[in-house]
Amino acid sequence: MIEIEVNSERSYTVWIDTNWRVELTNIAAKHKKILVVAPASMKAALDLGAYDVFYTPDGEDQKSLVTVGEIWNRLGEMQLGRKDAIVGIGGGATTDLAGFVAATWLRGVTWYAIPTTLAAMVDASVGGKTGINTASGKNLVGAFYSPASVLIDLSFLETLSDRDYSAGLAEVIKTGIIADTSILDLLDSTADIAAARAHSAQLISKSIHVKAKVVSEDFKEGKLREILNFGHTLGHAVEKLGGYQLRHGEGVSIGTIYALYLSENLCGLDPTITTRISTLLRKFSLPISSQDLGWSSLLELMQGDKKARDAQLRFIGISSLGNPVWLESVPTEIAAKSYERILL
Repeated sequence: MIEIEVNSERSYTVWIDTNWRVELTNIAAKHKKILVVAPASMKAALDLGAYDVFYTPDGEDQKSLVTVGEIWNRLGEMQLGRKDAIVGIGGGATTDLAGFVAATWLRGVTWYAIPTTLAAMVDASVGGKTGINTASGKNLVGAFYSPASVLIDLSFLETLSDRDYSAGLAEVIKTGIIADTSILDLLDSTADIAAARAHSAQLISKSIHVKAKVVSEDFKEGKLREILNFGHTLGHAVEKLGGYQLRHGEGVSIGTIYALYLSENLCGLDPTITTRISTLLRKFSLPISSQDLGWSSLLELMQGDKKARDAQLRFIGISSLGNPVWLESVPTEIAAKSYERILL
């Protein structure tokens, strides 16, 4: 078992290669009451009949104020108190939702994350960002609120389709681009998704070590933590305009190439790096281009992004692998030209 400490507004441990059923039993023993939040599509597989469970819609549909209100009502019916707990079992959307509900119920109750997808394991469940979506964009309503612990059972990865596993690899690759290039070297050496799966524990550990270090230094995204959003500004906009038909990691993959093109223009990035990353993403069947979703619509969403300042475009770029750059007030004409390069 691998143990990684995260120090933010509270200290907590990420456990890799644990048994989620044993851990859930232990959590239930610590609290008088718990509510498990999990996707309805996992009901049969999880078999949680012994627990109070709220089953959510799948994917991003669950991250709505309607769902939050329904869970609040359930918590009220249960009379869940300050010494009780919420457990989020599922992908990143579920842990985002469960954490946000925990942050808002009684102004904050204990919660635990049991991520079931690669993307949730390496990104969404770690770091204390919780939130829901609105008509204006993704994750615009939320709270910084860390879990009591993150419990990663690698057996969940065996149930993931290649598409879902690859979507998680987009976040892993992002981490390699901004910080730990050994991740890229390891993935370069693998032949395909099947070979990458054999290195899951190592890839997850490397990715979480990076995130834990960044989050411990900058929990509320004063500046440093923004590097974790590499590829996300355009990626979130593409997700929304596409009606969330893309996996989050697929949006990030497109956004990654876009950020690399911006970096070529604004940071002097060597184009061979963009080529290397494009080849790597394609190897795992991740998209590196997009249908034209309408530049004006994308621009409006990016100007309303959480990282924007006074509607000025801001991105994270790189000058070289492992060296992120904050791109402030990016001219719209340069942003538009980079967008043209990713169109199908």
